[in-house]
Amino acid sequence: MDKILPGLAMLAIVAVVFVLLAIGWRNRLRRQSDVEQLPPVPAAPGQPTAIAEGQYVASTTAGDWLDRIAVHSLGIRTNATLAVYQHGVLFDRSGAPALYIPATSLTDVRQDSGMAGKFVEKDGLLVLAWLLGAHALDTGFRTRRAADKDILFEALQQLISSAPAADANSGK
Repeated sequence: MDKILPGLAMLAIVAVVFVLLAIGWRNRLRRQSDVEQLPPVPAAPGQPTAIAEGQYVASTTAGDWLDRIAVHSLGIRTNATLAVYQHGVLFDRSGAPALYIPATSLTDVRQDSGMAGKFVEKDGLLVLAWLLGAHALDTGFRTRRAADKDILFEALQQLISSAPAADANSGK
């Protein structure tokens, strides 16, 4: 009896914590319900200019790395492949829907040391800044091999630098 009561109390505390986490996530989903639908993934994207395996860290509100975007499974950390194409970027995420970001939506790419609970060495993460409708987002990616990060970073910089011409041609 001396060990049963403390054990039951601990289980009750753990259950309350999980219920509070679920309520918080549900409230976050409700608060972010105005986030637009994701761009459709191209059926035949073509040949990537750069590709690497790694970890999709999360998408957050730009500048607020603790505010994960819960809708569309954007806040879930998964293994992924990041492919850079002439027309955009594709995150093929395991256990979550693929995420496609058109080149015209990308605004910046930088290297950083952390976001959304994932902290690594200096400049260990690639962070893509992009627009989803009126929402400015940051999406983090950690390459599995360090050498892949520089290749992706250069390809993303080239993609972003060429995107304004696409904006001018489309009348945006």
